[in-house]
Amino acid sequence: MPASTSVKDYIRTIVDFPKEGIMFRDVTTLFADPRGFRMAIDQLLHPYAGVRFDKVVGLEARGFILGGAVAHQLSAGFVPIRKKGKLPGAVISEDYQLEYGEAVVEIHDDAIQPGEKILVVDDLLATGGTAEAGIKLIERLGGEIIGCAFVIDLPDLGGRAKLEALGMDVHALCAYEGE
Repeated sequence: MPASTSVKDYIRTIVDFPKEGIMFRDVTTLFADPRGFRMAIDQLLHPYAGVRFDKVVGLEARGFILGGAVAHQLSAGFVPIRKKGKLPGAVISEDYQLEYGEAVVEIHDDAIQPGEKILVVDDLLATGGTAEAGIKLIERLGGEIIGCAFVIDLPDLGGRAKLEALGMDVHALCAYEGE
């Protein structure tokens, strides 16, 4: 790949995936490039320089890749929020709406202690449904969410506005308008 100057330069667009009319923003090309991946992790951390976090929460599934790397850099713990039925221990669940239908995410009921400082991480902020469900789970466990960090924001789909209406500090590395 030629020298890239921004995270957006490393993201591949796949037309008509997973269905016709969708412009899929593929971050696997970002993850595969050592310079791009380092750039993304550094930029996700930058707004929170000097802030102490107890845990980083990654949203399924690409949020696990980013969240693990961010947690390592922060010397913080990592907690996954997963699709229903994927965690082995006792969990709490949160339903949320999809474009067509409903989904459920879960977190271990002992993953976060009251008062712990949390950073939520994922690759993409679209409608904000998954992130909102994750935020509700964290808050039910008593976690204090300091920020929500994403690689990509699709502002036309309203996710940022939804999270900001919940009082969240939202940080995204790049945006694709008109999505």
